[in-house]
Amino acid sequence: METLGRRVLVAAFDGWNDAGEAASAAVERLRDAGDHERVFSVDPELYFDYQYTRPQLKLDADGRRSLHWPEATMWRPTGSSRGTRLWLLGGVEPARSWQAFAAEIIDAALSEDVTGMVLLGSMMSDVPHTRPISVLAGSDNEALRVSLELERSTYEGPVGILSVLADAAEEVGIPAASLWASVPHYVAGHTPSPKATLALLDRLEDLTGAEVPRGDLPSEAAAWEASIDAAAADDDEMTEYIRQLEHARDAWDSPEASGDAIAQEFEKYLRRRGDGRPGRLGD
Repeated sequence: METLGRRVLVAAFDGWNDAGEAASAAVERLRDAGDHERVFSVDPELYFDYQYTRPQLKLDADGRRSLHWPEATMWRPTGSSRGTRLWLLGGVEPARSWQAFAAEIIDAALSEDVTGMVLLGSMMSDVPHTRPISVLAGSDNEALRVSLELERSTYEGPVGILSVLADAAEEVGIPAASLWASVPHYVAGHTPSPKATLALLDRLEDLTGAEVPRGDLPSEAAAWEASIDAAAADDDEMTEYIRQLEHARDAWDSPEASGDAIAQEFEKYLRRRGDGRPGRLGD
């Protein structure tokens, strides 16, 4: 049965695929936790719109300024390991020439003998911050779905660069899976979501068998949840809305819930919500 192998490329990008910065933060955590060397970067002139993603001036420790351009970079783990090793790909979602961008990334992956790819994303969803973060693990690769018990998505509509890369990887024989975390929509646009990042890393470890360090992420996730609790406590409308989300989520998770019961619960929830819904905290 097909698996991802022992040389797995983990990818995430800032932008459309990255609600609450959860996915890009996961790749950044992996990079910070281990030793890596840069093996490939795209030419930013070819793929980025600088009016949308502007270069930035940054200060170093000595107070010197330097210009940093948008990038998409692949990193190789250094040192040897008996288990699964994780290559990392991160940066900014390209603004143009996606097919050429994907071709460059896949060529770099092939040159590194990558055996599998996991693409990390996060999306704003009608979910409560007080419950475990749901992570949808899926693949269009039938053998991978069977061996790793993944979902087959039936989604149709606009996609981000992750879907393009997954398709390009499968075309050349690199099996690809995706992990998508559901981030509460009422906080996703205001602060990073370490709880969603932690959920992605937990699922990544399950999927690949690689040892994934968490560091202080569990305590950051707990502090994030507590801060939202405190903010919501001062907003009766938001508190009630979160209760409704909790009730709906608990109905989904209940082992005795039937499909009809779940459908009925969500119909009631949608009727209560009506045509509008509370805005995000801080609006």
